[in-house]
Amino acid sequence: MKEKVMIGLSGGVDSAVAAYLLKKQGYEVVAGFMRNWDAITNGDFLGNPTLNDPCCPQEADYEDAKKVAEILDIPLYRIDFIEEYWNEVFTYFLKEYEKGRTPNPDIFCNKYIKFDSFLKFAKEKGCAYMATGHYAKRVEIDGHVYLKKAADLNKDQTYFLSQLNEEQIASCLFPLGDIDKPEVRRIAEELALPIAHKKDSTGVCFIGERHFKQFLQNYIPAQPGDIVDIDSKKVLGKHDGVLYYTLGQRKGLGIGGIHGTTNHSWFVCGKDVEHNILYVADDPSNKALLSTSCIIHQVNWLLKEYKLPLHCNAKFRYRQKDLGVTITSLEGDEMVVTYDAPYSAVTPGQAAVFYLDDVMIAGGIIEKTNK
Repeated sequence: MKEKVMIGLSGGVDSAVAAYLLKKQGYEVVAGFMRNWDAITNGDFLGNPTLNDPCCPQEADYEDAKKVAEILDIPLYRIDFIEEYWNEVFTYFLKEYEKGRTPNPDIFCNKYIKFDSFLKFAKEKGCAYMATGHYAKRVEIDGHVYLKKAADLNKDQTYFLSQLNEEQIASCLFPLGDIDKPEVRRIAEELALPIAHKKDSTGVCFIGERHFKQFLQNYIPAQPGDIVDIDSKKVLGKHDGVLYYTLGQRKGLGIGGIHGTTNHSWFVCGKDVEHNILYVADDPSNKALLSTSCIIHQVNWLLKEYKLPLHCNAKFRYRQKDLGVTITSLEGDEMVVTYDAPYSAVTPGQAAVFYLDDVMIAGGIIEKTNK
């Protein structure tokens, strides 16, 4: 038998099939279910559609994980990382929103919880590796380990793994890297797993679906202010708080069809946090939304041999198509990136992830954009 592996079993179909594939490959498989959020303890009341449900979603997921573990005949641990999640992920998430930025909690959940706290737990239990149901590939190039985009590019999740260092990558297996989602569901059906057609989890990492604006109001008080046309400077309406909106956002502005405005959509193109003004434009290509370069902080640089300037591809949002960029400087954990052409809605606080031939070479957080 191969080495011992601990799979993060979430109660969903991806991690369940990943566990099966590891067993099929001859690994000694054990599983861990992580509970990282408690709605009552964490004051998660507003915007929580499941608050009055007889069974909270995390407990329902745990019951599903237990059923899968029983069918696959693997031991299952239940681990509580609620305090770690609050301290390492959610506190950062709130601080970023208070600055008027748009963070991605999934990336730091992976960095600090799944691939740190959970990895340490797996090692304590004698495991050589941990594994997850992420769609990503682990590849070795010139003696170093990298992540590569999954075969199913529609489901590729390397964007969310962009803060993992080489040691974390080397300690993890990704059994779903070479198969697509329909195949995952087909395998689950063949195994008669009760979660074969379970809906994919969405929403905030380990928290779930929320009415997002109301959810944030649990922690950041609403401060209504003006919505202003960036070009005419005309006040078009009122917002609930600039912190609740993100650059490029189109839905939820409440100004469509207002007398004296255009009939087409409006897009968030700027936030003045100090004066509590939300700026909008009626054209997604408005110059206020465009930038030609950006500064990246918290850089996680993985490429071992390189020469600057370096032309590569980048994603500034999940599911965004690859965009051509040039990395012009790298000093410590700060990087300067210029674009092949002006790009729209590159958003401070979001992750920027960089690739060469589908291999992830770096990730970081967008600090500032330049016109």
